[in-house]
Amino acid sequence: MEPFVADEYIERLVWRTPGGGSRGGPEAFDPKRLLEEFVNHIQELQIMDERIQRKVEKLEQQCQKEAKEFAKKVQELQKSNQVAFQHFQELDEHISYVATKVCHLGDQLEGVNTPRQRAVEAQKLMKYFNEFLDGELKSDVFTNSEKIKEAADIIQKLHLIAQELPFDRFSEVKSKIASKYHDLECQLIQEFTSAQRRGEISRMREVAAVLLHFKGYSHCVDVYIKQCQEGAYLRNDIFEDAAILCQRVNKQVGDIFSNPETVLAKLIQNVFEIKLQSFVKDQLEECRKSDAEQYLKNLYDLYTRTTNLSSKLMEFNLGTDKQTFLSKLIKSIFISYLENYIEVETGYLKSRSAMILQRYYDSKNHQKRSIGTGGIQDLKERIRQRTNLPLGPSIDTHGETFLSQEVVVNLLQETKQAFERCHRLSDPSDLPRNAFRIFTILVEFLCIEHIDYALETGLAGIPSSDSRNANLYFLDVVQQANTIFHLFDKQFNDHLMPLISSSPKLSECLQKKKEIIEQMEMKLDTGIDRTLNCMIGQMKHILAAEQKKTDFKPEDENNVLIQYTNACVKVCAYVRKQVEKIKNSMDGKNVDTVLMELGVRFHRLTYEHLQQYSYSCMGGMLAICDVAEYRKCAKDFKIPLVLQLFDTLHALCNLLVVAPDNLKQVCSGEQLANLDKNILHSFVQLRADYRSARLARHFS
Repeated sequence: MEPFVADEYIERLVWRTPGGGSRGGPEAFDPKRLLEEFVNHIQELQIMDERIQRKVEKLEQQCQKEAKEFAKKVQELQKSNQVAFQHFQELDEHISYVATKVCHLGDQLEGVNTPRQRAVEAQKLMKYFNEFLDGELKSDVFTNSEKIKEAADIIQKLHLIAQELPFDRFSEVKSKIASKYHDLECQLIQEFTSAQRRGEISRMREVAAVLLHFKGYSHCVDVYIKQCQEGAYLRNDIFEDAAILCQRVNKQVGDIFSNPETVLAKLIQNVFEIKLQSFVKDQLEECRKSDAEQYLKNLYDLYTRTTNLSSKLMEFNLGTDKQTFLSKLIKSIFISYLENYIEVETGYLKSRSAMILQRYYDSKNHQKRSIGTGGIQDLKERIRQRTNLPLGPSIDTHGETFLSQEVVVNLLQETKQAFERCHRLSDPSDLPRNAFRIFTILVEFLCIEHIDYALETGLAGIPSSDSRNANLYFLDVVQQANTIFHLFDKQFNDHLMPLISSSPKLSECLQKKKEIIEQMEMKLDTGIDRTLNCMIGQMKHILAAEQKKTDFKPEDENNVLIQYTNACVKVCAYVRKQVEKIKNSMDGKNVDTVLMELGVRFHRLTYEHLQQYSYSCMGGMLAICDVAEYRKCAKDFKIPLVLQLFDTLHALCNLLVVAPDNLKQVCSGEQLANLDKNILHSFVQLRADYRSARLARHFS
């Protein structure tokens, strides 16, 4: 309903009244008629208000009357509820009293009935005992095969009683009872077997419950376990078959036996000790003596699959300490193989590593030289480190580095597999020690027999510094050795560290690795140093062969057409080639270190070479052009020190051509001001006009 709005109501009333419209309407506005209409309408509203008011009062009175009646009725209901509650309490007390009496009476009846039942039971047992005593079983319980359950209960009790009787008087009856006991036991087991074959779980449960009190109960469990495995191993994967079998038995064993965890544990023990042990023995004994590689692979695979099966079985209820139970089963299978595992592993790894290396050297038609050990070799090594002299004749390796990434990958792969097997097959207490033994084999064959041998051979192949047209292959050895050692270091961190990280063997391995690194770095440094000497020697040969005295003191000063000498061109070409080779052979800071050393020696060679000649004015200009070309070559080194040395040398060469009057000014310039005066003097002395009194006077 819409809310009442007085203005709208009056507006509607005005429009309905004739003469109530505006003056411009069809009827003239009549205020008297409108007033009369208002008065009449007000009277109607007053009458309506009075009528509604009377109706409201009547309804209020009726509501008050009904409220009083309802309150009265609620009070009556509360009184009735209180009475009912009191009756309920009385009834509850009476029931408790009666229940107490009934319990007391029941106890009394039980006290009377229990001896009576025992007496009746004893009477029945005496009756059955008499039948055995007479030698004739007449009772229906013994003759009716359908009452085998009752017969089993009786014979089990008679069997217990018979054990208490003296043998001399009751030997015959004891024998008969024992025979019947055995017969019933066999019948029950046969019935259990038949029910299992028919898949009758309820019948199996009944028979198993009866057999629970017999000595042959364990035989019943054995029969169940045996029949469970019939047809269970049909796939090629015995481990998967065993897992499926145990999952199937786990679902039904609780519906049959009262101790399902014991039965399941016995099944698993049977599977491990008979099926798996036989399978493992067949797989391993076949190749144990004839094929170490296949033996180790099979051992690792079988042990892994056995432990994976054990992990799946951990989800079953096998008793209190199933972890220990399963671990003992695994140990019983593999103990004879794990006891000497590490001996087989290390023996195989040594022979395999030796074969990989020998196959490589055979492919190169190379007979390994004996590097030698002991006092003489150590003495040679110390002399070589201190003097950097080649000891013994140089060997021509024909560019062969005797390093092979394929060989290295094979060695590392074999070692990786050995680490994985070691991790899986070693006892936790022996793991760090076994891993260290594998690591020492890797060091022996990879680092010593391969890398160190290649370094020794490479060192022996470095020609002397005065050799002409020498081929320098040692940088190739450096490049490959660095790559190989990165692979070695990666395996050390990825596969060895996790096995020894929490044992004292960690420090031993780190120390051994450090010694190997230092030994190799020492030989690499020696080889690189001798290689740099050879490079400088090659530059000397080029300069000696190509540089002529007339280059810097031409006969015709006005007819010099070349920008720089032929010796400079060949030296720069050689240097650029060697710089590129060094950059390709090394990485990181090693590149800068070696290039800086080469640059310093290159500068010294150039400096000493320039000191050998006398320079005319045009010859000095040509020398400056040569040094400028050398400086451009030095920029390829990207070593600030080397570039600074050649900048200074270039500035020194200016002393060869500057006018005598400007010598002091040039010598005090930025690049030459900090040089020793003797060095400046030595360059000025190279000028062809040095002995003129004018030049000597200006420089003094």
